Amino acid sequence: MIAKVSCAALMGIDAFKVDLEVDLTRQGMPAFTMVGLAEGAVKESKERVFSALKNSGFRLPPSRITVNLAPADIRKAGSAYDLPLAVALLGAAGIIDSAALEGWYLAGELSLSGGVKPVHGVLPLAIEARRKGAKGLIVCPENVNEAAVVEGLDVYGVATLAELVSFLVGDSSITPSRVDTSMLWEGRRNFSTDFAEVKGQEHAKRAIEIGAAGNHNILFIGPPGSGKTMLAQRIPTVLPPLLFEEALEVTKIYSVSGQLDRDRSLVVTRPFRAPHHTISDAGLIGGGAYPKPGEVSLAHRGVLFLDELPEFKKNVLEVLRQPLEGGEVTISRAAMSLSYPADFMLVAAMNPCPCGYYTDDRHVCSCSPQAVARYSSRLSGPLLDRIDLQIEVPAVDYKDLRESKGLDSATMRSNIERVRDIQAERYKGMPILTNSELSGSSLEKFCRLTDSEHTFLEQAVHSLGLSARAYTRILRIARTIADLSESANIQVHHLAEAINYRSMDRQGV
Repeated sequence: MIAKVSCAALMGIDAFKVDLEVDLTRQGMPAFTMVGLAEGAVKESKERVFSALKNSGFRLPPSRITVNLAPADIRKAGSAYDLPLAVALLGAAGIIDSAALEGWYLAGELSLSGGVKPVHGVLPLAIEARRKGAKGLIVCPENVNEAAVVEGLDVYGVATLAELVSFLVGDSSITPSRVDTSMLWEGRRNFSTDFAEVKGQEHAKRAIEIGAAGNHNILFIGPPGSGKTMLAQRIPTVLPPLLFEEALEVTKIYSVSGQLDRDRSLVVTRPFRAPHHTISDAGLIGGGAYPKPGEVSLAHRGVLFLDELPEFKKNVLEVLRQPLEGGEVTISRAAMSLSYPADFMLVAAMNPCPCGYYTDDRHVCSCSPQAVARYSSRLSGPLLDRIDLQIEVPAVDYKDLRESKGLDSATMRSNIERVRDIQAERYKGMPILTNSELSGSSLEKFCRLTDSEHTFLEQAVHSLGLSARAYTRILRIARTIADLSESANIQVHHLAEAINYRSMDRQGV
C-alpha cells in the first residue's frame, strides 16, 4: 500500500514542496530503502522513527518498505522529515486513512519516545505551505508561533506522535494557533543605550544621521578611546523600525540558520552583528559543504559592524565587495549555487596606525611612516570606494566630557524617519528604497546638478583624484544631505559636506 505526505525542503532561505511517499508491501524479505537524494540526518531518521512508533504504541508488520522523497534530484537534509515519515508509514500500514493525510504539511524531529522536537526553517516552510494551498501545517509546540505569523494558514502544534495520530483519525481536536503580529512591535523602541550618552563627537553623530537616513556605509577613523565603538553600538537606536515584509525576510534568515529565539515568532528589530576580526571568509559571507547564511546575511536590513577593520584578513574583507554592491551574496559549490540576501549598512572602525595615535595631538605615535603605510594598505581601494562616509573621530576634549549633551537618539531618529518617508515617496513604484541604491539613470534623474554644482564637483574630482565610484558615492550622500535639509535640489554646500565625509580621499591631496 502507498501513502503520501507533504513536507518541504530548504533551498537558501526559501522552501519547496517535497512529496514523501511510502510503499509498504509484505512481498519479499523485510527491508527499508530510502531514495530521493537524502543526506545523513534524513537517512538516520529510520532508527528514530521506528523507535518512536514502537514507544508510541504502534506496530508495523514485517514489510518491504520503500521511501521516496520527490523531487528526487534535489538534496534533502535535516531532521524535519521524521514526523512526515512516521505518519506516512502509518498511512501505508492502514493505521491512518490515506485520505486523511491529504492537504497537510508536516515538519518535526522525533525523539525515541515519540515526542516531537523543533526544527529549523519552519517560517519558509509555512510560507510555501500557504502558497500551495495547504489544509494546515503541523509542527511541534515550540515552532508554532514562528509559523503562525503567516496569515491564511492554520498551524497546529503537537507534542507527541500519538497526539498527532489521534488528531488525524478524528479521535481528538486541536485548536489552530494564532499570533497577533501587531503586538510583536510593542516595546521595540526600548533600547538600553542612547546617543545622549556619547559626549562630544557631534560631527560623527551628524555623519551617522546621514548614513542611517540614506543607508550609507560608514568608516570611523580615530585613536583608541575616541568613542568609535560606542557610536557604532548606538546606531540601531536611530534606525526606522522594520516593516512587516522586511521582518519576514530577516526572520527567514535566522530561522534557516537556527538562530531564531524560540520565545519570539518574528525578528522585529533591525539586526546588529559584530563579528570578531578572526572570522573566516565562510563565516562572514556564508558557506560550508551545504551553504549556510553568514554574518552579512544575518545583518540583512540592519547593521554589520566590523571593529578594527585592518585586523581582518584581506581575503575576508575582499569578499564584502559583492554584497556591498548588489545587496546579496551568491555562494557556489559543486553541488549547488545559492543566493542569500545581504542588504546591510556596513559600519567599520579603525585606528589611523598600528599604535593608534598617528592623528592624536596628545600622544606620540611610535609608528614609522612605512608601518603607517602598510597598515593603511590592508584596505584596498575598491573596498574603501564602497564605503560612503569616511569619518575622522578625534579624541574627546575634557570640556566635552564634562558639559556636552548633544543629540539624543529620539531627535536623530525623528530626522531619519522623516528622510526615509521622503525617499519612500520619491521612489514609489521603483525597486529603490534609499538613496544609497541610486545608480545609472536613476542617479542622473534624482541627483541633477546645475552648472555651478558641476564645476565645483569637477574641481574636487580632479584635485582629490576621485574614482568614478567615489563620484557616485558623493552624489548619493549629497542627495541625503539635501533631503535632511528638505531641499528638492542638490546645492554646492551639500556637495561640499559630502566631500568632507571622504577623509581617506582627502588624505591624498
